[in-house]
Formats: sequence, structure tokens, C-alpha cells
Amino acid sequence: MVKIIGIKPLPNIPWQERPEGCGDVVWRYSNNPIVPRDAVPCANSIFNSAVVPYHGKFAGVFRIDNKLREMRIHSASSENGFDWNIDPEPFRLINPMAEEVGPFIYGYDPRCCEIDGEYIVTWCNGYHGPTIGVAKTSDFKTYTQLENAFLPFNRNGVMFPRKIGGNYAMLSRPSDNGHTPFGDVYYSESPDLTYWGKHRFVMGTSLGWQSTKIGAGPIPIETDEGWLLFYHGVLTSCNGYVYSFGACLLDLDKPWKVIARTAPYLIAPQKPYEQIGDVPNVAFPCAALADSQTGRVAIYYGAADTVICLAFCKVDEVIDFIKHNDLADALKAYEK
Repeated sequence: MVKIIGIKPLPNIPWQERPEGCGDVVWRYSNNPIVPRDAVPCANSIFNSAVVPYHGKFAGVFRIDNKLREMRIHSASSENGFDWNIDPEPFRLINPMAEEVGPFIYGYDPRCCEIDGEYIVTWCNGYHGPTIGVAKTSDFKTYTQLENAFLPFNRNGVMFPRKIGGNYAMLSRPSDNGHTPFGDVYYSESPDLTYWGKHRFVMGTSLGWQSTKIGAGPIPIETDEGWLLFYHGVLTSCNGYVYSFGACLLDLDKPWKVIARTAPYLIAPQKPYEQIGDVPNVAFPCAALADSQTGRVAIYYGAADTVICLAFCKVDEVIDFIKHNDLADALKAYEK
């Protein structure tokens, strides 16, 4: 039995049992989407967003593209992880370095985790192109911006929920200034959330659903088998990009080392709410809640760049699936 470690039990994790007759390792919530595109008056769409346990309830930092089509981040709260109250105003960001790094321009696809009692938010931040913004918050009302983690161009900055070898650790995907047609996952460390180094290659593109680009998804989940990381992959079809997601296991002490990685996807855009929207054919995971007592995992993902959805799995089943459907084995068979 795989054990989730490093976090407290989460008995109120949002959960729905696997539907009868469903053989999938990850299954969708029957009432998706949980957040519609117009949940607040200013919104054109609400999607790729982060969720964390907070004082017995749940807090979130949500991506909202408004009716000007500006990309903004809003705070949100929930009693149960399903029903969300979203602040209609963008998050209150204090930027003590505004004169040097400039004002907030845009923010999208946030992630959030708790490390040593502090909540750290990362997002795609505008600074002469996309880079990784970093901020701290204690109340999900006011956020204090730190230095950008990297130079442009970079996206999908995903923190590890504890320090590695005494340092903060982050996954990211170097990119370009547009709709990047490439992208691999890298690992970096920092002693203080200001200076980042020890950059290591983690994994790159491969066959099928992950052949164009990949990127880290939710905050990794620590288990006794390794770090469980859900990640998105992109295929370029004759009708554009298709975003699906799979999972991998990373070494606990050296997270740039991949233990195993799914060859098949776990979820691909197959439901109408994933196929129809502002950007068709997108299932993009950004957050995951885990209960260390039951092994339950709830995955929040953006669908069609328009709405927020939920999916569920059990940690031991996912890790077993990764091991028995390892990409390395698939590549060997492909090469034959």
C-alpha cells in the first residue's frame, strides 16, 4: 500500500467514488464543471487555478480572464472544495520592487503550496515576456510579491511542498514569448526564494499525447514511492493543440530523476466541456488535494480554457498504473 507522507490527513477532501462500470484510474466528477465561466460578473472565463487546504476549509487562487480579456488572479474560498466563493476583484498584490521590476501586467495559471507555515503562490507573470512570479500570503487576501524566479521566457512554475536538501525547489518549463511549440520540464533550487540555480533537466517530450510540449501541473505529492507529479502534455493535431495529462514518479532526494512515467494519458479532452470553449480540447491540471489517511486524491483542472473541473483517483492505483505503463518500456517496444 502506497503511503502519502509529509502532509496531515484531509478527512474533508472533496470526493466522489468511481462510477459503476468505470475502469479508468482517474475519473471525472459527475457534476463538472464545478466553476462556470461566469461565476463572477467580470469574468469571460475561469480556469487553470490553484487550491489548498486552509484552516479546515479550502482556499484558492483562481485565473480569471475578464471581459477585456485581461489575465488576472482572484482569491477564492470554499467550505467543501466543490462550491467556491470568488472575490470579484483581482488579488491585492503588494510589490515592494515595483520601481525596479515594473507594475503587474498580467498573471495566469497560478499554483500554491504551504511550506513551513507560509503559503507560496507562483504564476506566469509578465516581465518583458512571461516569467515565474512568486508571492507569499498568510490570509489569501493580501499577497507580497518576491523577485521573479527566472528570466523570461518561462511558464508552469511549480514549487515542491518542502525543501530539498535545505533549499526551496521548483519545476518550470522554459518557453518563448508566444504559444510555444516546444517545452521540457526542468528543476531548480533556491536558498531564499530570490536566487535560483542548480538547474537540472527532468524530462522532455515523447510519443503521442505528449509529443509537442509538456509542463508540470499540480504541486507534487510526496509518497514513500517518490514524488507523484501530474503533468500536462500537448499533441499537435491537424486542428491545433490538444492538452491531456498524465503522471510520473520522481526521486524523493533528487527530483530531477524520473523513476517512471505514464505512456498513456490519464485524462484527455473527451467531454463537451473539455472540447468546447475559448480554447478547444484542453484538460490542464493545476492543483491536487491529497488525504494521507485514505490515499484519496482530488485533481482540479481547467477545461477548454473556460471552466474549472474536478477528477479523482487513489494514490496507490495511480502509482501502480505508472509503473505498469512506463514510458521507458513503451519506447523500447516502439524502437523494436
